[in-house]
Amino acid sequence: MKIKKIETNIKRNFLFNETEKILYSNNKNLENNIIKIDDNYTFQNILGFGGAFTESTGYSLTTVPNNIHNKIMNDYFSKEGLNYNFCRLPIGSTDFSLDSYSYSYKDDLSDFSIQRDKKYIIPAIKAAQKINQNIKFLSTPWSPPAFMKNNNNVCNGGKLLDKYKDTWANYLVKYVKAYKNESIKIDYMTIQNEPNATQSWESCNYTAYDEANLLKKHLFPIFRKNGLDTKFLIWDHNKDSILERVKETLIDNATIDLACGIAFHWYTGSHFDSLDLINKLFPNKLLIHTEGCTGYSKFKLKDELFNAEMYASEIIGDFNNGTNAFIDWNMVLEYNGGPNHKKNYCNSPIMINKNHSDYIKTPSYYYIGHFSKYIMPGAKRIHSSKFSEKISAIAFKNPDNSVIINLLNTNNYNIEYNLCYNNCVFHDNLDSHAIVTFIINGV
Repeated sequence: MKIKKIETNIKRNFLFNETEKILYSNNKNLENNIIKIDDNYTFQNILGFGGAFTESTGYSLTTVPNNIHNKIMNDYFSKEGLNYNFCRLPIGSTDFSLDSYSYSYKDDLSDFSIQRDKKYIIPAIKAAQKINQNIKFLSTPWSPPAFMKNNNNVCNGGKLLDKYKDTWANYLVKYVKAYKNESIKIDYMTIQNEPNATQSWESCNYTAYDEANLLKKHLFPIFRKNGLDTKFLIWDHNKDSILERVKETLIDNATIDLACGIAFHWYTGSHFDSLDLINKLFPNKLLIHTEGCTGYSKFKLKDELFNAEMYASEIIGDFNNGTNAFIDWNMVLEYNGGPNHKKNYCNSPIMINKNHSDYIKTPSYYYIGHFSKYIMPGAKRIHSSKFSEKISAIAFKNPDNSVIINLLNTNNYNIEYNLCYNNCVFHDNLDSHAIVTFIINGV
């Protein structure tokens, strides 16, 4: 049985390097160094992979020549590129905007307009849709307009005032309808980005009760009254306290029925065991990684391989514990990790060079691609078992019956292993600091 091997190994200058291997019938009773794949046992459905169309990303794309802009979009959205198909959209401004803005500044929302988004965000989305017409979108608000909040400021936390909860729901309805008029369907929406954080940039605080109350009494009924089928996810914050927050938010049956899933970020660590327990407690709820990035205003070129391995480790750990989709943060930024109107700079997988004539793909681009290029929407995770914690492994079966196997070695030494699938085996060596993807077609 033939098997395709794709390897990225920065020290050997391998970037999606393809070779072919042979899986031989296993006539030996192998017991050591085994990585076993079994597609008789299937788990969650996979929705897809993608990044965020922030204003900073849209703006950065306009600073390069048209041919470079088109190459970047193909690098992300074509099948030859990362094959992105599930992306996040900000509702209003974020720290990764040129400045703060809202779509309305009046109580009656009579001035509501997404005109600001038509300058940078929507053109980038439409360029992506020309390459892939089947992109799904998840939208997230960072803050209601200042007049709706108790601190009268889109930044620095604050809370949504009770008297504006219906107005806020109608504001979001107008957003979804305005984007629909641009041929952009909002499939999913999280209730609030990082509701437990007071940031110097756009932010708003919600307790678990606040989220549940807003969903039950305002968002869900007003969206359905307007004929919108957008699905809602709770939390959209870090995993360190995800278990307690989810249990508290979904404490009553009404909220459980209205929330389709839980969104989360990676910034406070892996906490994969919490994802696993949530998946068991709420087996019918989606788990979606909606944001992660590296750099954090500490731009260090020597850390780029570590950053890439962080992405791959997170993806493998998340999906091995029930996650359905993985969305990165900014897709494109300038060389200094911006623009960011609060100077909260970070990395992105593609970064524009200093004179805006070209761009670089960081190692993270390739490491994300080892998953996003080959795992199709509708795939299912299948059983994988490995002989050592020193190697990371995961496997999927696509709708076309191809099997995708990902292996990661973050150590400073090589690891020998025997890959076993369907009573077939081959022996191989996983280089230090390398990631590989195997494709077994049409089984």
